[in-house]
This record gives sequence, C-alpha cells and structure tokens, in this order.
Amino acid sequence: MNSKMFCWGNATHHELCIESTDTLDLVIKPTLSKWRESNHIKAVAAGEFHTLYLTNVGHLYSCGSNEVGQLGRHTKDTDGKNPALVETFKGCTLTSIACGIQHSMAVDEWGQPFSWGSDSMGQLGSNLGPHAQDKPKIIKFLATKNVIQIACGAYHSVALTNNGDLYSWGANSYGQCGLGTITNKETTPQPITSLLGVPIALIACGSNHTFVLSKSGAVFGWGKNSHGQLGLQDRENRCYPAHLKTLRNVKVCHITCGEDFTAFLTLDGGVFTCGAGEYGQTGHGTTKDELVPRKVMELMGSTVTQVACGRRHALCRVGERVLACGYGARGQLGCPHMACALVPTPVPFNSHDEPTENAELKQPRKKSKHEYPSTSAKSSGAGRSTARFSPDMFNGPIRVFAGGDHSFLVINSDKTISVDLRVPEFKKQILTLNLAKLAACEVFKDDDVVNQDLLAYLETVFGSLACVNGSFLMANDAHFGCNTKVPGVDLKKAEEAFTLISRFENTTIKDLIFWHLSEHIIKRMKVSPPDAEVLRMFLILPLYHEMRNPRRHPELQGPFAEAFNKLTTQAQRIVTTWWDAQHTDYFEMLVDIFKSVIVYELMQPVVRANKKIYFTHSVVQILNALSSLNKINFANPKKPKIPAECFYIEDLSNHVDIASDYINWLSDRDSSHPHMCNYAFLFDVQCKSLLLKIDQQVQMQMAVSRAATQMFARLLMDPTYEWRDQFLSLTVSRNHLVRDTMLQISNHDSSQLKKPLRVEFVGEEAEDAGGVRKEFFLLLLKEIFDPVYGMFKQSEETNMIWFSNNPFEDDVMYYLIGAIYGLAIYNSIIIYVPFPLVLYKKILGEAVMMDDISDLYPTLANSLKSLLEYPDEDVEEVFDLCFAVNSVVFDQIQVHALKENGENISVTHENKSEYVDLYVDFLLNKSVENQFKAFNQGFQKVCGGDIIKLFRSHELMSVVIGNEDYDWDLFESNCEYKNGYTTSDPQVRWFWEVFHDLPLEDKKKFLLFLTGSDRVPIQGMRDIKIRIQAVADDRYFPVAHTCFNLLDLPRYKTKERLKYHLLQAIQQTQGFSLV
Repeated sequence: MNSKMFCWGNATHHELCIESTDTLDLVIKPTLSKWRESNHIKAVAAGEFHTLYLTNVGHLYSCGSNEVGQLGRHTKDTDGKNPALVETFKGCTLTSIACGIQHSMAVDEWGQPFSWGSDSMGQLGSNLGPHAQDKPKIIKFLATKNVIQIACGAYHSVALTNNGDLYSWGANSYGQCGLGTITNKETTPQPITSLLGVPIALIACGSNHTFVLSKSGAVFGWGKNSHGQLGLQDRENRCYPAHLKTLRNVKVCHITCGEDFTAFLTLDGGVFTCGAGEYGQTGHGTTKDELVPRKVMELMGSTVTQVACGRRHALCRVGERVLACGYGARGQLGCPHMACALVPTPVPFNSHDEPTENAELKQPRKKSKHEYPSTSAKSSGAGRSTARFSPDMFNGPIRVFAGGDHSFLVINSDKTISVDLRVPEFKKQILTLNLAKLAACEVFKDDDVVNQDLLAYLETVFGSLACVNGSFLMANDAHFGCNTKVPGVDLKKAEEAFTLISRFENTTIKDLIFWHLSEHIIKRMKVSPPDAEVLRMFLILPLYHEMRNPRRHPELQGPFAEAFNKLTTQAQRIVTTWWDAQHTDYFEMLVDIFKSVIVYELMQPVVRANKKIYFTHSVVQILNALSSLNKINFANPKKPKIPAECFYIEDLSNHVDIASDYINWLSDRDSSHPHMCNYAFLFDVQCKSLLLKIDQQVQMQMAVSRAATQMFARLLMDPTYEWRDQFLSLTVSRNHLVRDTMLQISNHDSSQLKKPLRVEFVGEEAEDAGGVRKEFFLLLLKEIFDPVYGMFKQSEETNMIWFSNNPFEDDVMYYLIGAIYGLAIYNSIIIYVPFPLVLYKKILGEAVMMDDISDLYPTLANSLKSLLEYPDEDVEEVFDLCFAVNSVVFDQIQVHALKENGENISVTHENKSEYVDLYVDFLLNKSVENQFKAFNQGFQKVCGGDIIKLFRSHELMSVVIGNEDYDWDLFESNCEYKNGYTTSDPQVRWFWEVFHDLPLEDKKKFLLFLTGSDRVPIQGMRDIKIRIQAVADDRYFPVAHTCFNLLDLPRYKTKERLKYHLLQAIQQTQGFSLV
C-alpha cells in the first residue's frame, strides 16, 4: 500500500499539493493529494505562503511563494505552482525541515544545517544583511556542529546539537533569541548559555517566542508574551529562558507553537494550552487569552497522541480522529463553513458533499458569532469532492502537520513508523552514555589505535554536561518531574557503566574521558543551574573510578567539591537531599572520596615533617564539602546515615600538631583563614580528648592569669590586700567529704572553678601533684551518688543510676554535683560513675530515643518494643493501656498523664507510636526536668564550651569514665625502669610474671593502687605509662607515687617474697603520706 497525503487550508500561492484545472485559493476540507510524491511523504513544514515536503528517502520538495527564494530552487515566476525537487540536496539525505514566514531550513544526515530565503532579520544565520538567498547554503557558523533539531519562528531560528548545545539567531526585538538581551537582530548563531547542562529533548518556535523541553519534562519559554503565550501568568516579554514551574509535574513530552499561542502534550495524552484565544485556538471554548497553561477539558477522557499548531489554529490526533480548533476562515480547520472553532472539533474525511446546516449543528463545537466570510476566491471541485474515501485508505500510521494557514495529514505506508509524539524520535535526541558504545571501548588494548567515530562519540558525550545529565534515566518514564525528591537517575545503570569504564586499558580513551570530565563537565557547572536536571552530575560523577584516586584531587575531587560548594542555597539543598536519599553504601563512598584526599595530603613528607597540613584551594574545597556531608549525616540525629566514626581520620593528632592548630584557631576565629579545628568532625576520639586537655590547660592558664592581674590591681589600690591562691584549693575531711566539698564549691564563682585544682585531706601531709585529686574524686563521687542520699536512684536491673524524680534535696545540690562532676572531667580525672549513655546525650543536646531506656529499664524497653511491633489491630484489648504513667512515691501511687486527659485516652494501633514517644519523653526528660537542668548548669559552668560539643555522647562517656579494654602486654611494654633496674633484672622479671598471673580483679587493684584509677583512658593502654624504680631495703612494701605513676619496688631476694608484699600493698588504696 502507498502512503497518502491530505491537504487543506490556504492555497493562494499553490502551497498545497492539490491538482486542479481551476485556480485554487482555498481548500476548505481535507482533500487527497494526487501528486505522485505524496505517497512517500515523511514530514511537512509550512511558512506563510510556502511549503516544504520531506520524503521518506530524505529528498526535499517545495512549492508556493518564492518571492525571496524561500523555495530553495529556481521558479519561472514568484510562485512555484507545482512541487519540485530542491536540486541542491539531490545527492544527500535530509532528516529535518522547518519554515519561518519567508525562510526555510533543513538538516542533513550528517547534522549539517542549511538555510535559504529571506535574511532580512538575520534568520538565515549567514549574515547576508538585507539580501535573500535563493539556494540552500550551509550555515557556516554551525558547520562543525552536529545539529539534530531545528525550529523556525517568523523571523528567528533555533538549532539543537547532539551534545545538547542550543543556538539561536534572527529577530530579537522581543527577546526571542533567549540571550538575555533585547536587540533588533542577531545575524549569526549565538549559544544560549543559560540552559547549559539541561538535557534538551525538544525545541519549538512560535512567531516571536521559543520553547524548549527537557528530557524529564522541564519547560522553558522566552520571547514575546503579549497574549500570555509563555504561560508565565503575566504578559511581560522574556529575553531569557523562563521555567514554567506550573507544568513541572504534569509530564510534558511535546510542545508545538502557533503565532501567539502554545500547546503542550503530556505523557498521559492530555493537552494544555496558553496564549491568544481570539479565534478559539486554545480550545477552551472562549476567545480570551490564557496566561497560564490550562488543560483542554474537551479532550478529557481521550488520549491525544499528536498536536500541531498553525498560525492561529491547532490540530489534534485522538484515536482514529483528527480534531481542529481556532481560526478557520482560510479553510485550515477542514470543517466547511466554520469560521472558527472554540473547542476541538472533528475534521470530516468521508462526507459526500458540503455539510448541510443541520449537519453543521451536529458538530461538537461551540457556536461562533463569526460567520464564514463571503469571498470572491474560487473553490475548485477538488475542495468540494463528492467522492467518499474508503475506510482502508486510513490504514497505517497517520501524522498531522500544520503551519501558517495550512493543514496536512499523512498516512504512511511504513507501519513501523511511530506517530505518537509522546515518544521522542531517537535520532533527534542528544547523545547519552550508552553501555553498548562503552563496551566497544573495552576491546582496545593500551597501544591500539581507536577509530575516529568512537572517539568522536566519547568526546561528545563526556564533554557535555547535558549529555551526562541525560544519561542513565529511570525506565518507564519514572524520571519525569525531576525535583528535590526525584533525581530521575538509575544509579545501578550508572554504576554498571562506570564499572565498565574502570576496566578500560587504552590510554587514549582513559585520558580523553578524564580530561573531558574534569575540564568540560565539572568546571562548567553553573552556580545557579536553571533546573534540577542539571544537578544530576553530582549523583553520577562520584561513581567514576578516578574519583577514588586521591592523587587526582587538584583536577577532579577539588573542582567537584568547589562546584558543589558554590551552588546557590536552593540548588545545594536539592543535591544534599539527593545524597541523603541514597543508600548507605553510596553515602559512605562519597565521604570516603573526600576523606581519602585529606588522608593522602597528611601522608605527604612535607606535612609529616612539619606536622602541619597545607590548606591548598583544593583541600579547602574538599574539607568544606565534607562539612556539608557531615551536616547531611546528622540532619536526623536519631538516625544518622553512617556512624560518626566514618568521618574520623585515624591518628590525626600524630600527623598534625593539633595543639598549635587549636591555639591559632582560638586567636584567629573571626578570620576566614582555615584551621583543622574548623573541621573537628574529622577528629577521632583520641584527638578530641587531646584537644579537651589542651583546652583545659588553656582555660586554667587564663584563669591563673586573670587571678594574677586582679591581684596586682588590688595591691596597687590596697597594699594590705591578702594574696589569693592561684589554684582552686579544697581542704576536706575524709569523715565529712561531701559536706566540706559542697560548702567550699558553693563559695566559688565559675572563674574560680576554672583554676587548677589542688586538694588536701585534713591531717594528711601529702602534697597534691595529681594523686590526691584522683582519690578525692573517687571517694567524693562514690559517696555523692550513693542512692541513700535520695538524689539518685539505682536501677535494680542494670545497677545504673539516674535522677530521682522525688528528691529530698533542692535543685542547688544538683547544680553543685554537676559542677563537681564537671571538675573531674576538667581536671582529667577518670572516674567511673554508672550513669547511662542518655545522660551524655542530654548534656550534648542529642535526641533521646526509646533504646535509651534499655540501659535503665530493659524490661520496660522490651515491653514498649513489643507494643510497637505488635501487628494486629486489637492493641486496646490486648495491652489495656492509657496515656498515663503510674509511679510510687512514699508508698503511694501517683498518676502522671502523658497528654491532656490522658487517663481517658486508650492506646490503640493508630496512636501506639505517640504513646511510646510520650512515655520515653516522660521518663527521661519531663519527670527529671528540674533535676537535670540544675545538674547540667553546674556541669556546663565548668566544662561548657565549644570543645565539649565536638564529642558524640558515647565518646564523652568514654572520656569521663574510661573503659575496660585492658591490654596487659602493652602495659608491660610501656613501662620504664629507673635507679638501676633493667628488663633483665630478676626482680623485674619476677614482678611481671607475678602480675600476669594475677586474676583480673587484682590487676585492676594494682592499676588503682599505682595510678589512682582502675579504668583505661580513651586513648587506650598506650596512654598509661608506668615507671618502676629500685629500692635497696627489701623490708618495705612496694610504694606507689600515684601522681607520677611511679612504683618503688624493693630488690626482694625471692619471687615469693615479692608476690606476698605486692599483694599486701595493693589492698591499701586509700590515704597519702610522705615517703
């Protein structure tokens, strides 16, 4: 079967291929063309009075007015009455055609663009001035580009290349070139740089406005907007691409433009229109302008597969029907006697004759006030054919075209041709990363010569931000509506592609990919991208294997981080949301990409020699990106994506002089100069605890300096002023330890508490060099937290202690206890107080969760968990709970409502989560609110500051109470020997043999005896360095100098005697005397 073509509309210049003995001015209904080439038509484009016909084999024919050479061929007079071949293209195959009012364009199979006709406004792109061009000529400014789409307005033109670049030229008095400026005309193609990176799927032009559509349905329009044809809710012209955000989620997949109106086709077959409605061309049943895209209600319930716009009319393909609306006075609606149709109206293809008045009234259109105008133009028999078209004539793919005041319907003989405009034409789409193409690269060995076609493909795709962003889109159109929540990228596909790339052996290919990604993708990223689709690069590029090569950071990871850091707030929020939504493995990979660069820099010889990292531009950008990732990670404190430890740089304090960095940071905090302390989330626990000690020493020194300054000032004013100690000195009795301490602490303000602490026990002669302090806190805290005082209670299940919700003491006591607890930390004393982790969470402001109850009340925690996990609806009957908690106070039951009227609100399947949250909040927060608040105020008075905030709760807990991760071999290897002892001495060998044979409890007693604590510091056993010195007289027991971790070990004659005296000594861990 052959193809067929129907034509109708204006024929005053013979632009329709209708053969007739009479002169045709108007063809008022669809008329079958008998032109011999009409059986092979692939596409039709029409200007005001001329038409181009493209055949299936790529030949071009033209007819109509040739006044300024717009037919591209020689004609005897100003009209080409019959379609004829454009000889210039005889030897090549064309793929696309387009028409303006008086100019024409075409693209050949190699992507070369040609133009001809009027160049009065520069619309040919050849800078001819007022001259016309009667023969097609290549647009030399685009000769090196591969053009895949073209579109023409009345006097301007637009072209899209296969790498996603967009060019415009011609009239620009309305800003229709989209260059950000309004000029009379642009005579050569200019790049529209504001859309850089958007993967464009379609371009379209109205008379003086332009639209582009992205692969995922983002719509951008610019140019004339006097009738609202841009759909931007106003009538202001735009000289730059403006995003139609109202259409972002309706999944637009095709756009076509009329003179002053626009139609949008959506994936579900709906049509939205906006702009001029004077003749009903928007299809809404009115003649008013539509300033916002509005869905055509007459087409609801139907699936539209094609939309085409002429100057002031539109055609729709719905199932087997063609509908038309708008201006029809030139016959372009195909509905005889219809001057205009305000709603889409079926175009008759099988009527015997002109419709009768009754037949006309049956048309599903709104009655127009316009009557068909009288005219002297003749209509031939062809326009009023009485022949009925046979049904099988419409067998095959049908495509409608419109332009000017003309309409066309082509029935193609090739049934494989897709005529659904919702499916983009593959050959007219920008290139994307293709697994088959990439697989072809894998066969090339290192020194092989790569064919030029493949290299050209790689250069195009890897050199274009738009191509990268248009790659790996989710299947089944799931990528449409790309937004904050939906990036639309199939990362599994992307990972597969980049895994393939990582296996490439050919150096030429590898270098080409690296160079283009680093120079043309990352560095061309805009600070304020026009759409979320441009940001897909930030999801895709981390999968490139070279991103995990830290040596590449000046060219790759650094610029990538900088591109992210420079994004506007909104754009950065989209990227961070996308990163946050990814799987844990992906997020951890992102962190590792940047962290590995910092580790690499720390390993450099110059850094290791100077213990100072050099903050190059790349390093600073990477650190700032890591800072953003850390914020993303803890956006939900209850559920961080990855553990905080994933950010830590192990042994950082061994590579950087963290003390100097901290001091410099303190004195330089208001400047923009970078310091490692600006990125404290990278510090491991050892580094943080070291920093805490440094901070304590700095604050102590500052407190001493202040005291000295005050002393000198007072002495100048009052020579009789009594010198106050530079230390915080406490003199306490062992029998009244709590009373004495509380009384003295309450008499000091916070500045006094910052001084170095010195403790003296009444009646004991030892000077405090650290050991006395250790025992003081050990005894004091043990007594303070004894449950018999009623301020704290002990869990019967776990022995953990918590605040009493009905204490005997005032809040001021909790304040003093908090200050004492802070003093222990401030003075670097490790003391074990069995507080649960939740205390440290509350101190640091971390969120409290249900799991935190398990440290205190594991049975209750399991019960609440069972309630949450109970799957059935009968929660009320099974658990019989209400929103209230009972507690026993002095043998009386008190009821605490968890919410207003909670006693009368039952716990159900729907509200059980709320019940659990309120229960947890009551137990850990509200019931002890005043007690904890006072305790925390005292604690923060001593320990508050930026450094304490660096810790995570479990880290602070480890710093305070240490741990029990004993390594006794390391303990021995760290030991130093003095006063004649060496490792070969028998007493030393006997000592370690005896020690290693001791049970764990006795080993812990020895640790307490020698160091003042049986806990291991957070840095581990390596931080416990003991010294053993020889003593001649073996009549004495071993003596511990706790302040210095020094053991006096007499030279015992036998191993047994050494063991006996050692075991006796370690039982005596209280009291101090001068030795």
